Amino acid sequence: MFSLNGKRALVVGIANEQSIAYGCASAFRAQGAELAVTYLNDKAEPYVRPLAEGLRAAMVMPLDARSDAQLDAVFDRIRDQWGGLDILLHAVAFCPRDDLHGRVIDCSRDGFGLAMDLSVHSFLRMIRRAEPLMGQRGTCMTVSFYGSEKVVDHYNVMGPVKAALESVTRYAAAELGGKGISVHALSPGPMNTRAASGIAHFDDLMADNAARTPTHMLASPQDVGAYAAFLASDAASNVTGGIHPIDGGYHIMG
Repeated sequence: MFSLNGKRALVVGIANEQSIAYGCASAFRAQGAELAVTYLNDKAEPYVRPLAEGLRAAMVMPLDARSDAQLDAVFDRIRDQWGGLDILLHAVAFCPRDDLHGRVIDCSRDGFGLAMDLSVHSFLRMIRRAEPLMGQRGTCMTVSFYGSEKVVDHYNVMGPVKAALESVTRYAAAELGGKGISVHALSPGPMNTRAASGIAHFDDLMADNAARTPTHMLASPQDVGAYAAFLASDAASNVTGGIHPIDGGYHIMG
């Protein structure tokens, strides 16, 4: 029903094979897209590079989203090697451990600022660099969570941070829609990713989610990837600005 043949995708945020970003990259590749993949630093490279090479990624590059120089280098190489970009996936989030595990009202100024910068503003920095490479059609996606709109135990300050990310998604979609660029936030249920491992009592959250979800199944990176691949296709060209639950129906439960 849809294909990504001929499309070029930048995937940011793969940490290992359980990563949501890896599930999306795999789905993009399976539908025919070419891939550019980034890794955080030298410590992460041995985990990410083999996965990227297994997907026959055309480019594997370092990227710490705090560095404007590294962001420029990634997008400059994409421009030089591909001449354009069709898909951007941003799956980056961070909060200092002490701030993540404390009350929202006790979050430090520096911790709040860092969480917002890396989890939210980095998406804008990437979109801004992707925009001139996308021409008349492109798709930008990020990853959110239900804790943005409802209080989820132990999710703490990342709830307000993800709420900001979703608002950014809507505003960016409104600003770029006239250029044919869509912007989305994927909102999967809890899953056992490296990023989630920092949340206290996360096993309890997953167990509760599975018990209350209509399908009684947790979402997987593959579920998210399948949805993301559709949104990146021409079949979804008139869909934008959405916060897309991929959670087995958990979001409909009272």
